[in-house]
Amino acid sequence: MTLLSAPHDLVGRSALVATSAIALVLFAWPLVAGALLVPGGLGMTIALVGLPVVVLVASLALDGSLRSTSVLALVAVLGALAAGARVLSVGVGGIEFVFIVVILAGRILGARLGFIVGVIAVGLSSLVWGGFGPWTAFQMFAVGWVAAGAGLLPRLGDPLTPGGRTPEVVMLMAYGALASYAFGVIMNLWFWPIAVGPGTTVSFVEGAGFLENITRFVVYSLASSTLTWDTVRAITTVVGLALVGKPALQALRRAHLRAAPVAA
Repeated sequence: MTLLSAPHDLVGRSALVATSAIALVLFAWPLVAGALLVPGGLGMTIALVGLPVVVLVASLALDGSLRSTSVLALVAVLGALAAGARVLSVGVGGIEFVFIVVILAGRILGARLGFIVGVIAVGLSSLVWGGFGPWTAFQMFAVGWVAAGAGLLPRLGDPLTPGGRTPEVVMLMAYGALASYAFGVIMNLWFWPIAVGPGTTVSFVEGAGFLENITRFVVYSLASSTLTWDTVRAITTVVGLALVGKPALQALRRAHLRAAPVAA
């Protein structure tokens, strides 16, 4: 890491942590609104309006990580590849190839650039197939988190030696499975009151205690996606990483070393 890059790194890390904390609160608006006695409609409005702003702030702050045209080009290519993978698998019963690409990107580029790849993937794919809506900003942050998480995983030996790569792929496969379920849970959380509506056994109850609402949410999430869509997503991600993980990591590392010979 160069001395000139240090301020950019500090700003980038701080921006990712701060915006992620704010975004997590907005994702969990049903539980937060209940705990703070905020009307559910107001809580939902704040979340729907606030998260796109947080995505924009995070993207602009993290832009300092793109210190060279070569790195920018690599991020753009991976973002476009992830977007293409998302378009190919959209709407197919939980099968989502995009996680394979963003996890590999996050692993090689690191948490901040990986996050940007995830944001680009959702934004570009939504533009291509006309899928923009209130959910888009939530998807951007959630997929960005999946990529960033891969960049935060520990190193397993020397990544440039062939012998150290198989354990790394196994670690990414395990992470991919966990991230697939976590993605389903976090995406369910913000949408749960809207999807279910009032008056059912799994509905969000305005003014109810945290324990009652979290219990209702867990039952809703298990029934709606965890045992179906999320499981299919996890299987797809694990199998995909098992098949392409090792050669993809090797190719991406070579490309990243050429693009950014000085460690970031």
